[in-house]
Amino acid sequence: MSHHTIDLANVKNIVSQILADHDIKSVAFVGCGASSSELYPGYYFLRDTAKQIRPFHYTASEFNQDTPAWVDETALVITCSLGGTTPETIEANHTAKTHGATVVAVTHAAGSALTEEADYTIVHGFELNYAAKIEKMGYVIALAVEVLNQVEGYEHYDAMLDGFDKIFDLAEASANHAKGFAAEFGRAYKDDPVIYYMSSGASLDVAYSSSICLMMEMQWVNSGSFHSGEFFHGPFEITDKDVPFVLLMNDGKTRKADARALTFLNRFDAKVTVVDAKDYGLSGEIASSVVTYFNPMLHTAVFRTYAEALAEERNHPLTVRRYMWKLEY
Repeated sequence: MSHHTIDLANVKNIVSQILADHDIKSVAFVGCGASSSELYPGYYFLRDTAKQIRPFHYTASEFNQDTPAWVDETALVITCSLGGTTPETIEANHTAKTHGATVVAVTHAAGSALTEEADYTIVHGFELNYAAKIEKMGYVIALAVEVLNQVEGYEHYDAMLDGFDKIFDLAEASANHAKGFAAEFGRAYKDDPVIYYMSSGASLDVAYSSSICLMMEMQWVNSGSFHSGEFFHGPFEITDKDVPFVLLMNDGKTRKADARALTFLNRFDAKVTVVDAKDYGLSGEIASSVVTYFNPMLHTAVFRTYAEALAEERNHPLTVRRYMWKLEY
């Protein structure tokens, strides 16, 4: 099997250059839609591990319209856009630069508008395979790890690097292995008018993007998403026989919250699809000290095959849009 990875030396170098000129106190992860959700694991990592650095996660329009007071020369702003053309995110680069912040743009499109005002640009893959589809997320987490390690030091730094060395091949193998389950999901859920998504920990926004992008945007299927820990504080009231749920189950610190929700769903015979990172051997490959942070990469790669299968069953390609890129809005 070919070995997929990301250029960690480049990430380390970028962070070293930034810190040579700036005292970084805050890190903002800014984007829209799927890109916003792919920034979340980097934000989650810093939120979990940093003792001095302050991490923030913003949708780009809000970052522009209500720019936080701390955005200055001590802020690092990491922006993401797959095609590098998202207007709000391009504007976020400008907003950040106007306030003296350093900007790192992460995009699949070298030379795109997102790169124009960025101080540094990281270009990631996408089309090649399932592993390539998680490169953006991988680079964002890697940036967060480097910033933490170079500013404060991080005791599990080597475990994270080892994880990056293994996660891409594991995700690729897992996604391909999942295709049978995915086909089953496609057949079972193709006529459902609404599908709910749930997860926790670093994978929370994989549930969110699966709901708002893969379902609402790409399939025109009504959907909602929520944190497994919030399930018992509202959403569980709609649980009933055959109500459709997808649970992205974590192998790591927040597994207990996911398991509790699953127990309840099964108790009332809801229609449940579980994508469990444990089933794909995540903790067999990644050190337990850092396994929590690698769930979203595995979940993203694996659930992509489920979305593809659903699209095929519904005869509705993931690329079809009614409004996006077609109207002025």
